Amino acid sequence: MKKITATETLELSIPERIQLVEDIWDTIAAETYAIELTEDEKRIIDERLEAFHRNPDLGSPWDDVYKRIVNKR
Repeated sequence: MKKITATETLELSIPERIQLVEDIWDTIAAETYAIELTEDEKRIIDERLEAFHRNPDLGSPWDDVYKRIVNKR
């Protein structure tokens, strides 16, 4: 595989850059075991999971959250 610089990536077309980002993301996602959570991140996840179990109806479905985000643009 030919190595390219960050500057050279700007010479790629938009679709080529999107594909490059997707390819990079796929290599990261394939190695999720290498991602280490900090103790603070683990604590936050545990707290949120506990809050969910206490009140699973609290919050919004993803579709509603997504629509709010998109509509703010």
